[in-house]
Amino acid sequence: MNIAALVSGGVDSSVIVYNLKEMGFNPTLFYIKIGMEDEEGNIQCTTEDDLFIVKFLAKKYGLKMEEVSLQQEYWDNVVTYTIESVKRGLTPNPDMMCNRWIKFGYFEQKWGAAFDKIASGHYATITEKDDKTFLSTAKDHVKDQTYFLAQINYLQLSKLMFPIGHLLKSEVRAIATKENLPSANRKDSQGICFLGKIQYNDFIKRYLGVKKGKIIEFETGKYLGEHDGYWFHTIGQRRGLKLSGGPWFVIKKDIEENILYVSCGYDPATQYGNIINLSGMQFITENPMGDEQEKEIFFKIRHTPDFTPGVLSRIGDIYRITSKERVSGIAAGQFGVIYDQEHTICHGSGIIV
Repeated sequence: MNIAALVSGGVDSSVIVYNLKEMGFNPTLFYIKIGMEDEEGNIQCTTEDDLFIVKFLAKKYGLKMEEVSLQQEYWDNVVTYTIESVKRGLTPNPDMMCNRWIKFGYFEQKWGAAFDKIASGHYATITEKDDKTFLSTAKDHVKDQTYFLAQINYLQLSKLMFPIGHLLKSEVRAIATKENLPSANRKDSQGICFLGKIQYNDFIKRYLGVKKGKIIEFETGKYLGEHDGYWFHTIGQRRGLKLSGGPWFVIKKDIEENILYVSCGYDPATQYGNIINLSGMQFITENPMGDEQEKEIFFKIRHTPDFTPGVLSRIGDIYRITSKERVSGIAAGQFGVIYDQEHTICHGSGIIV
């Protein structure tokens, strides 16, 4: 079998190379450059350390290695999406778009089509059932990354391999240590790759600037202070408000008037809801509702180990999750991801509206 392995230099993708070799395969390693410098040269994801590790792996295991660029595609499809979403007051998820359009989209079109399978270091597994392929959760429920994969389609899924999905993170690090891999003790990457060392708010400020607006207490209408622009804040956020007497949470954003509405307390009722409407629903393998009007499901609205029970229904083009528990921080632009009742199969996702 001819396999393309996507390797970033982190411990997870390093160990998939070892696992594939143990399975008897000789994958071709691909390092994808996805950061992109602007005219000032400030946005760059690639680091010399990453490339050193990928080249080390290729030499250690006697494998071919290619460094390829999807920088323009990343900018057009992920960075632009992020900027435009924030400008509209939404909460974007660049990682989901990167998986859908870049790693398993444009890479497949340009290089992956020549291979039988594409191997990735995501914590996820594949389930074959009734002659169908399903995206399913990883052994390590804390590290499980099916949430970030929930926008891929069936053709993409059918070509994927997740060689570490059956391992705990501790087991992955143990393998890396045993094999003396340079990435064995590297910290997990945090935040959005294309930002490099740039802080998220600095990035947003560069493209959207600063626009002073009012911070208003939701319950009383009392003026509390100023913020630098609604685009620096998301629903449920408490950091960065710079208000005394808190904690304060962002409850609502008035985009037209550039006003943040906040509530005070460690667990204000105003930050909760139980109705989540989804547009653009993308089911990976099949619609779990079938001919039913309602379907018992579990779901997530952010990357977390916890699953929340709910009922999925449909109203025209909108799918609605009615949660059986109060859910905090329901923000437009986030993705609602649908799972089966066993917390195993990831059915797909839609954008919260």
